[in-house]
Amino acid sequence: MSAPERIPPRSVTTPDLLTEGELTVRGRIREASNAALLCSVSLAGREASCVYKPVAGERPLWDFPDGTLAQREVAAYAVSEATGWDLVPPTVLRDGPYGEGMCQLWIDLEPGAELLALVDREEPEPGWKAVGLADVGEGRTALLVHADDERLRRLAVLDAVINNADRKGGHLLPAAGGRLYGIDHGVTFNVENKLRTLLWGWAGEPLTGEAIDVLKGLRAALEPAGTLTATLTPLITAAELDATRARVDALLASGVHPEPTGEWPAIPWPPV
Repeated sequence: MSAPERIPPRSVTTPDLLTEGELTVRGRIREASNAALLCSVSLAGREASCVYKPVAGERPLWDFPDGTLAQREVAAYAVSEATGWDLVPPTVLRDGPYGEGMCQLWIDLEPGAELLALVDREEPEPGWKAVGLADVGEGRTALLVHADDERLRRLAVLDAVINNADRKGGHLLPAAGGRLYGIDHGVTFNVENKLRTLLWGWAGEPLTGEAIDVLKGLRAALEPAGTLTATLTPLITAAELDATRARVDALLASGVHPEPTGEWPAIPWPPV
């Protein structure tokens, strides 16, 4: 009798783990404006920490359809992956203990160089970009600045594409190996221009050659038969998908980082 065939152990990818793994709630992230639960997820001997945001825990917003924030988070991850910049932690849509929601890999912070600062100056020092003046109380203002950092600049391009209405300082996560991630992308992909961010330092400046190449790749992937179109179609509306294409086209046509329009508050509140 021949020996039974040995089946090699399954190689579990991070998306597999997040999508199929067993979710165990460990606690609630109380700073979040919507229900956000810290969980562990395990599958085939692999385990990780993650954030689970059930659709049932989303607060209604006047300018976004109810029950769509989780899908928008997954859509933002899909666009990030298409850029090749890997700026958003792996994020999936799945069922969980409180129903359908988004599940995102937890990122352990590794503090490094400062990314944002308030300075008592009229102009930023070398290595920094000015965002604008901020009221610091007692009739005083300070200059809000962010680092002149290529990781932030890439994130600024991604935010312009996905129309991020809430890029706060607390949504920037420095990680091991000099990596930088952006999180909390529930209020994205609106048809109307709602870009609100702390990363205005490059406004009006020419896009980098790298960014132009990435945008061209996104435009191809957003063609009707494109791979990114196929991924985004179940996650956002047809009008929102068309608006995403239009934003990519506008960036390529102008060749510069967008500037505040004055039609919408340019800085999120609170900024952190």
